Order: sequence, then structure tokens, then C-alpha cells
Amino acid sequence: MHEMSLVESVLRIIEDAAREQDFSRVKRVTLEIGRLSCVEPEALRFCFDSVMQGTLAATAELQIIEMPGQGCCDTCAAEFPLESRYDACPECGGFRIRVTAGDAMRVRELEVI
Repeated sequence: MHEMSLVESVLRIIEDAAREQDFSRVKRVTLEIGRLSCVEPEALRFCFDSVMQGTLAATAELQIIEMPGQGCCDTCAAEFPLESRYDACPECGGFRIRVTAGDAMRVRELEVI
């Protein structure tokens, strides 16, 4: 389950931000997760609760914002919403699709005390 290592990376980001910005507790962590990122939000929630125990984010609420996928066809240059990495281009039917958005996860915001 790679969600565990992703949450451990989020914790490192939080700890680094706490050192730089001098805060002692996190109330909310907001993550953006792309629909095409291969991250399972419910597994991430489970891991978040486990990893954050005993840390400055132990009582933090996890907010997840799902970001839609976006693609561009390398054959006809059409840009379109992408539900799956394996979708065909709706304009030409081609499969030379480049993902242009929705394939990443990032920490969008930390609400801290």
C-alpha cells in the first residue's frame, strides 16, 4: 500500500513547515489528489490516522479535494477531460494521449495553531 509512504511524506512536509514557521499543532491538512494519480482516498485516510498518531498533527482533520483528469491528444491536439489513463481521444479516437492534469497529489493547505 503506497498510501502509507505518501502519508509519511506528508508528515515530513508538515514537520519541515513547523520548523520553518514555528507552529506547534495542525488543525487541518488539505490535500489535492488527482483522479489519475493512483492514490486511493479511503486508504489514504486510514493511513493518515495511523501515521499522525503522537505527532503535531495527531488531531488534524484530513480534507481531500479530488482534482479531475485532463488530457491532450498528441495526434490531433484536442484537449479534454480524462477519466482514465486509457481513454481514447473523443475527437479522433486515437490513444496517443498525454495526461496534462490530475495525476499528482499535493499538500494544498495546512491550518495550524
